[in-house]
Amino acid sequence: MNDKERLQTIVNQLQTREGLAREVYEKLLSELNQPIVANGHDAQGRLNIAFFDAKKYDLKSFSNRNDGSFNIIPIETPLNEKTASAATGCKVVCIFVNDRADAQAIESLAQQGVELIALRCAGFNNVDLEACRRHQIEVVRVPAYSPHAVAEHTLALMLMLNRHLHLAYMRNRAGSFVLDGLTGFDMYGKTVGVIGTGKIGQCVAEILVGFGCQVLAYDIHVNPEVQKLDNTKYASQNELLSKSDIITLHLPLFEETHHLVNRKTISQMKRGVMLINTSRGGLIETVALVEGLKSGHIGSAGLDVYEEEAGIFFNDISDQILNDDVLARLMTFNNVVITSHQAFLTHEALDNIAETTLQNINEFLKGGRGDSLTNGVC
Repeated sequence: MNDKERLQTIVNQLQTREGLAREVYEKLLSELNQPIVANGHDAQGRLNIAFFDAKKYDLKSFSNRNDGSFNIIPIETPLNEKTASAATGCKVVCIFVNDRADAQAIESLAQQGVELIALRCAGFNNVDLEACRRHQIEVVRVPAYSPHAVAEHTLALMLMLNRHLHLAYMRNRAGSFVLDGLTGFDMYGKTVGVIGTGKIGQCVAEILVGFGCQVLAYDIHVNPEVQKLDNTKYASQNELLSKSDIITLHLPLFEETHHLVNRKTISQMKRGVMLINTSRGGLIETVALVEGLKSGHIGSAGLDVYEEEAGIFFNDISDQILNDDVLARLMTFNNVVITSHQAFLTHEALDNIAETTLQNINEFLKGGRGDSLTNGVC
């Protein structure tokens, strides 16, 4: 006998029960006719997904890719130990780069029955993987969404800094149309160091070659597609640092890459070098960067990420005092351009992120675990 047949048997018994008040009978019947909801699903049988740090552009792209199988529950706040309780009733949580899935948050999620963390980004340095393994929570990610989006933003920062477009725009808005102080340089023939030659680094190198730049590449793994590009060669880190007019970072954040750019490595760079970071803020020791800018050793910097960006980027704090002294100092330099982690933000990238994330969740629902998950992390 299935659940539907059992329910009908109970209804039949109630109908033949003598002495049962009509209002009691109707109340019981109403309760019995409520949909049977499986754990982690809504009344329509859709999988509940706790969608932390939800933004309008995220929700729109996920809604377009949702075939009706998922009940996406938007939660505006990022995930952390205090907000994890918002995932009650969900087997799956979906998080982004500034959500903090540390050991305490993971424990709270596990207590609520969460079985899957679906990252809608490539990096997973904000997730305590050991805690996930301990609580048997699977983790999946989006390893590639649109490398072109990040690569093109990287070049946009280079061009903006080189030709002082941010300063020209502000001057012109104020009615000052003078050109003094806006002299840039030809990108053609300049040496650009690309640190990290995965899919994004490869796209950056390809664009730079199109500009006529000489590309020095560095990575512990050689990318054959980068290796065969014109005017491109793999070099040691020391050679890249000492010879590059522009250096751009395209690495994940691990213990080995944390503060890759520091006082020592900055001292090895050419004086006046342009530094670009569209990867992870923790790749740069920001205090050392400020010192390099003050001394003039670093000529300019384009940053789409910042190591203490959580709680600042993706938020409107225009009515508050910026209490991050280091970021406030960075923003005083007219040779620094900061964008708030928007390099990924194209229609194509958002669509790819939503598509891959929902595919990851579907794969988990079909029994995928561990190494059998295409984009599994642990």
